[in-house]
Amino acid sequence: MATIALFSTDNLSLPESLQEAVEHGEVFTRAWVVELILDLLGYTADNDLSSVKLVEPACGGGAFLSVIASRISASCQVHERSITEAIDAVRAFDLLGRNVEQSRALVTEKLQEEGWEPKDARMVAAAWVKRGDYLLQSDAERRADYVVGNPPYIRLEDVPDDRMAAYRRACPTMGGRADIYIGFYEVALRSLNRGGQLGFICADRWMRNQYGRRLRQLVTKDFSMDLALVMHDVDAFDDQVSAYPAITVISNRPQGAAVAADTNRSFGAEQARDFADWYAASESATAAMTSFRAARMPHWFSEEGSWPTASPARLAVLEDLTERFRLLEDTRTGTKVGIGIATGADKVFLTKDKDLVEEDRLLPMAMVRDTTSGTLDWDGTFLVNPWAASGELVDLDAYPRLASYFEEHGEALRKRYVAVKQPQRWYKTIDKVDQQLTRRQKLLFPDMKLSIHPVLDEGGLYPHHNLYFIVSETWDMRVLGGLLLSKVAEAFVEAYAVKMRGGTLRFQAQYLRKIRVPDLTAISKGDRAALAEAFDKRDVEAATEAALRVYGLAELPD
Repeated sequence: MATIALFSTDNLSLPESLQEAVEHGEVFTRAWVVELILDLLGYTADNDLSSVKLVEPACGGGAFLSVIASRISASCQVHERSITEAIDAVRAFDLLGRNVEQSRALVTEKLQEEGWEPKDARMVAAAWVKRGDYLLQSDAERRADYVVGNPPYIRLEDVPDDRMAAYRRACPTMGGRADIYIGFYEVALRSLNRGGQLGFICADRWMRNQYGRRLRQLVTKDFSMDLALVMHDVDAFDDQVSAYPAITVISNRPQGAAVAADTNRSFGAEQARDFADWYAASESATAAMTSFRAARMPHWFSEEGSWPTASPARLAVLEDLTERFRLLEDTRTGTKVGIGIATGADKVFLTKDKDLVEEDRLLPMAMVRDTTSGTLDWDGTFLVNPWAASGELVDLDAYPRLASYFEEHGEALRKRYVAVKQPQRWYKTIDKVDQQLTRRQKLLFPDMKLSIHPVLDEGGLYPHHNLYFIVSETWDMRVLGGLLLSKVAEAFVEAYAVKMRGGTLRFQAQYLRKIRVPDLTAISKGDRAALAEAFDKRDVEAATEAALRVYGLAELPD
């Protein structure tokens, strides 16, 4: 990665706007959380810590450094080394001069308390803590066996334009409106020596949202996601903040086993030690304590899209199913997930008037309200269809009533973006009609629902854009409907989907495509019949019981 030298790290002058942003982005970590992170990394005094290098990208007031100094001091004593032999064991950076001075003073005080000479303590502290911008340091300065810390929470739009441009050049993962902590992850990961480890406590939104996509791709491609310990309700910081924090441990090695863990409000210093002990043990696959739950998985999720969120036990099940079964959308089975037609002007293109235009220009439409009962109950809505069977727009001269109707609404139609962009095609819908879709059997899914809600269209209706659909060349749609009615299928969507107020789920194509399914030929006749019957009866419990057998699961964890 190219290094961009904008300033000297020893004579740093910050623009006022950046200094304010940095100060606003400071969140100081409690000592027991630092202890936990170091324990999870195996950065303990029984190892010779003077022979490895640890980097802290943004040291703030020294919350991490105080604990690190104590551990290095103890390690030097165990291994009969002088503290001066650990002068290159740590490099900590911060943009704010007051933080650098405070951190140096804290390290000096800690080392003197541990019995080291004041002169040696001051020399080591000065070497360890530097004023500088971690994201723009040289590769040599950043190279490390461990990178630990709590990266700053600063939105890129709060950074001055020239600095923001430099950050984007140095950190390609910081796309869109990313938070600056994305860059800290990227630079830290790229700086790790082979086998090196990153341990951050940071907002976990990058695991799921759009601006974290490139970072997820980097981790999936080149690193091992070892641990995600969610701490949303834990009092982990000195100040009350709504940061949705998680501890992540990522290693510079091929992906290996991974741990997913969650905590509740009762998780504190004592419970953290219990978790670290469990994490270090190899024989226990799960943990279900009062303050935390955890599960070991053979791999982390390999998708470069959003990573799932669920209880650790359920994540482990989903990872297992991901390993064993195919995606629902599959060219080998001809199974496809899609969305209904968007018109750009529903008030014009949708009608219940059967005599409005020529009969063959009216296409029966399936609407969300038609699916409420679980069986399709068409309310008589039509699409005023401008598309010919050839896939081209019809010639309005051949359809005088259609032409008259569109001209009557010409002002509204011509104002649409699609019409401004292609004025000669001003009467087109946003999406083109796939003439074959109307005739096909398909499962329809309302966009927003509290639970998964597949409804069978035997053929005859075209879905509106608030409906998603599944078609297949292989599946018996009632059997597939039974699988998708089950809580197993819903678990996939629930793990990836954005939840709306009141717990409503979005059943969009991108989430439906996450569902894993077995081969139809691998499902016994009895289970096929059970799934189809459960679908017909809208019996979620029966569908789930059959699905558990098909997936080879004893239960679906909460």
